[in-house]
Amino acid sequence: MLVVRLPERPNRYDLLALVITLVLLALFLEASREAASPFQPSPISLEPRYLPEYTLRTAFRMGVAFLFSTLFTLVYAPLAAKTRLEPFLISLLDILQSVPILGFLAATAGTLASLFPGRALGYELAAVFAVFTSQAWNMAFSFYQSLKTLPRELNEVAALFRLSPWQRFLRLELPFALPGLVWNGMMSMSGGWFFVVASEAIAVGKTQVELPGIGSYLATAIAQGNSRAVLLAALSMLVAILAYDQLLFRPLVAWSQRFKYEERAATEPARSWVLDLLRRTHTLRGIAEAAFSWALEALFQLERKRPRRPTALPLWALTLPLLLLGGMGALALWHLLQPLGWQELAKVLLLGFFTFLRVMGVLLLAATLWVPAGILLGLRPRVAQRVEAILQLLAAFPVNLLYPLLALFLLRYHLSLEVFSAFLMALGNQWYILFNAVAGSMALPEDLKEAARSFGLRGLTLWRRLLLPGTFPHILTGLITASGGTWNAAIVAEVVQWGSLTLQATGLGSYIAYWTLEEGQGPHLLLGIAVMSLYVLVLNRLVWRRLYRLAEERFRF
Repeated sequence: MLVVRLPERPNRYDLLALVITLVLLALFLEASREAASPFQPSPISLEPRYLPEYTLRTAFRMGVAFLFSTLFTLVYAPLAAKTRLEPFLISLLDILQSVPILGFLAATAGTLASLFPGRALGYELAAVFAVFTSQAWNMAFSFYQSLKTLPRELNEVAALFRLSPWQRFLRLELPFALPGLVWNGMMSMSGGWFFVVASEAIAVGKTQVELPGIGSYLATAIAQGNSRAVLLAALSMLVAILAYDQLLFRPLVAWSQRFKYEERAATEPARSWVLDLLRRTHTLRGIAEAAFSWALEALFQLERKRPRRPTALPLWALTLPLLLLGGMGALALWHLLQPLGWQELAKVLLLGFFTFLRVMGVLLLAATLWVPAGILLGLRPRVAQRVEAILQLLAAFPVNLLYPLLALFLLRYHLSLEVFSAFLMALGNQWYILFNAVAGSMALPEDLKEAARSFGLRGLTLWRRLLLPGTFPHILTGLITASGGTWNAAIVAEVVQWGSLTLQATGLGSYIAYWTLEEGQGPHLLLGIAVMSLYVLVLNRLVWRRLYRLAEERFRF
């Protein structure tokens, strides 16, 4: 029987927490009211007085997308890691992360708008879904990696205590994955800020919609060549990022350290003023603890009363419908693309190869630079906490704002975008590797670090014996998500525009960008998306999956 302790008398910290909560709730209700209002298209004004409203609308969309990304991760990753559908679900995740953001917009913008005629909700959902697609895959891969590399002794303890599936998930798997998942959540939020321009300034074929927000404000400023407005938008984005960092991510980082897998506590625990405030409350903390305990007990009681599960279906009964759906999809795709001919297919495959070379060069360069930097930063938790907001800002900063300056630089010195577009792709997606390297380094148990110091491991020996093997699963997750993100970044990096000036590189990204604006949903765009998905899927199957198996078999605690 569950005994609920009555909350204590409120104190001053309860009052302060209540004020903060009411302010956030009022801002949420205001943003949601605007999102559900009738759709009245109007040009985006570059007047600074509109920026607070635009910032609130964008922050609302980012928060909703992050919530859906978290729910998706908590459902999808366990299904992929612990069921017979693992090969299909992981292949589907590979394909989903390879589909460009513009591809999702092309497929959903018109459909969602038609579901809510005359309302802004349809376009709002399209923008939220576009941001979701830039966040969810990274978080799902992180949780999947944690589930596949769960320490063997923890699995044995769970079996010894006969934990039910829900108990195992809530008491073992989710707590073990939390430190890495929180850091990947920060990276996913930053990735959403990176694509906020494309998600709010919807330009797909004949569909041209600008939702009020920082992204559409930036798009308008870039189109008009207004550098002052670009600077104001960047400052507004900085305010929103700092708010998310202080109110959400820093408390999560500090709280998740209690679930770090180690026998010794960390010497420098992370701190957060929000978390300290919540811990000092009386009434609020009591209510939260009682509600959480009641929810867990009710869930476990429901699981005990649930009848025994029937015998699992054979593998062929699960895979046959999936194969039939896949065959029907391939047949429909072939029917749509057949009018283009083999010559167009060969051309797009060649363009994809050029982009593939840029992607691999970017990954090699970013891994060489940021893996050591991330590991060294993660070994110093106090420093990592101090630079956390700066890293989020750098990762979230839409580097396409720098593209016009680069275009002027390339023209002035007669340089080619064919080469320098790779550096533009790296600017936006190197952070996946850095954040995962930091998360992996911070997850290294203190007793292993102490053992390394006791044995006098230094220099290359320390890196070869502990740091690189211990962080390898996290680094691999960063490389996989950076690979998918870099393919997406090719769409904006291979076409650079500032006012009437446009530079274009030869590659699959520029091909997709051109046909997105030209047709919106034509066969050329479909062919470009299909070829990009094919490249990513083959790369994941031949390289990343094999490295995942290596991490699961050899590089786990």
